[in-house]
Amino acid sequence: MMTKPRARDLGIPFEGRTGNHNAITDVAGVTVGYATVIGGDSTRTGVTIIHPRGQDNHDPVFAAWFPFNGNGEMTGSAWLEEGGFLEGPIGITNTHSVGVVRDTIIKWQVEQDSIFQGWSCPLVTETADGWLNDINGFFVKPEHVLEALNAARSGPISEGNVGGGTGMLCYEFKGGTGTSSRKLPEKLGGWNLGAFVQTNFGRRYQLTIAGVPVGAHLKENTVWTNGENPFKQDDGSLIVIIATDAPLLSHQLKRLAKRASIGMARTGSLGGNGSGDIFLAFSTANPGAARGDERGLASLQALSNNYIDPLLIASAYATEEAIINSMIAAEDMTGHKGVNVKALPHQELQEIMKQYNRKQERRGRRETTSGMQEAVSGLQLRSDRNAKGSKQ
Repeated sequence: MMTKPRARDLGIPFEGRTGNHNAITDVAGVTVGYATVIGGDSTRTGVTIIHPRGQDNHDPVFAAWFPFNGNGEMTGSAWLEEGGFLEGPIGITNTHSVGVVRDTIIKWQVEQDSIFQGWSCPLVTETADGWLNDINGFFVKPEHVLEALNAARSGPISEGNVGGGTGMLCYEFKGGTGTSSRKLPEKLGGWNLGAFVQTNFGRRYQLTIAGVPVGAHLKENTVWTNGENPFKQDDGSLIVIIATDAPLLSHQLKRLAKRASIGMARTGSLGGNGSGDIFLAFSTANPGAARGDERGLASLQALSNNYIDPLLIASAYATEEAIINSMIAAEDMTGHKGVNVKALPHQELQEIMKQYNRKQERRGRRETTSGMQEAVSGLQLRSDRNAKGSKQ
């Protein structure tokens, strides 16, 4: 349950109108579960599970992935790319616990009698929490994965130091788990889109929030740098999961996944050689499409590419806000070998935003801002041209 302040609560301005919970769970059917594993001086890790249609509905969904920088892992991505469907839950954990999460998902699917093909290639992805967590301690166990699988819920969800994001860092502040959503206007289809992130990337000097160079002002308590540009690679990773109820096919969902790169860039990072920035998008529309009828035929709906721009924009904006939400919700943490990582200081952040005239009174979630207005205008213009038979 979300009980901590979020970025909008601090007056951070973001583009677009959110859903009811400003979370990936604003896409109907999507559920999220966590197991947070903290113990002793060196255990700071966990696992996150996302069920595209909830844990009781095992119908595959159209999906696609995009490795912006592939220094990381997403098991099951080969079949996802080939077949175009996601056939089970998504697991997110630390780099050295991918195997146990994958195997436990298969065991859970066997017990649920939910394996689609007769064999399973689960989708499990990761970021490395080896600074705060003893990543070679292998603290994620099958019981933790089962806890997350079975505890998944809809509605508001926790952020920050939870689940797979427990031991993660972001821009040399404490990072972790974050989420956000966008609700399109009815004239653009009224579709919902949600982003879920596990943040473990960036250097302090890069940090940008709503266009403000926040990292240039907050140079204290860094982990690897002195707050200045170290002229070295950006290690770390970012996982982004995009969900929508818009009827998109796999090739269109790949376009959504690609736009998560823009959301990341809007917070300052450009992705480095050592970064595993891997993104996935899925659609809950078109139930039953993977099975078809007795002849193997499926009746599908698909959104025209001429109407996809607002969803592409929403993917970038929701990713951006989810990243910042992961940092706003995170708390100070001391972990493996005494490493201490500070959370992003809320009051100082607000003061910096004021200096740039970017802090505002919290506006209603249903207010539409300039970016989405541009999308509305652009789509209307194209619709008018199509009606007149003009070539685009």
